[in-house]
Amino acid sequence: MTKLRIGHGFDVHPFVGGRPLVIGGVQIPFGQGLAGHSDADVLLHAVCDALLGAMGLPDIGQHFPPTDPRYKGADSKGLLADVVKLTRSNGMRAVVNVDAVIMAEAPPMNPHIPAMKKIIAALLEIPESCVGIKATTCERMGFVGRQEGIAASAVCLVEMYD
Repeated sequence: MTKLRIGHGFDVHPFVGGRPLVIGGVQIPFGQGLAGHSDADVLLHAVCDALLGAMGLPDIGQHFPPTDPRYKGADSKGLLADVVKLTRSNGMRAVVNVDAVIMAEAPPMNPHIPAMKKIIAALLEIPESCVGIKATTCERMGFVGRQEGIAASAVCLVEMYD
């Protein structure tokens, strides 16, 4: 009998000048990046939290605290790879799929989604067809709508060892 678990993750970062914008492991041309201790990749952070949540483990901030200088400017692809290793050592056999939403008024995300899917699928060791990524605006409402930052949400399904 297969054991399945679902996890949910959410992340948000404000815009800041002088940094590259990295979403889903892809550097996106834009006049601002996101503020954060690491590269502030909201999509990969949401995926990390979804995996950690499926395992009943503490959130990404507990595993890679912003007070730890080792993670200053860290590439979130490395963080996600570490989370995958951690979840495997806690009973996860495989990620079945991940589905995510990026909330951003600007810049447009859709042209970059195929590259994001490729990166996430490789990190999770699943087919690209098992990675769903959608982008939406917030219709100019709230901090995202005012172009003050970007948010992302992700859910994942994982298969556990018996």
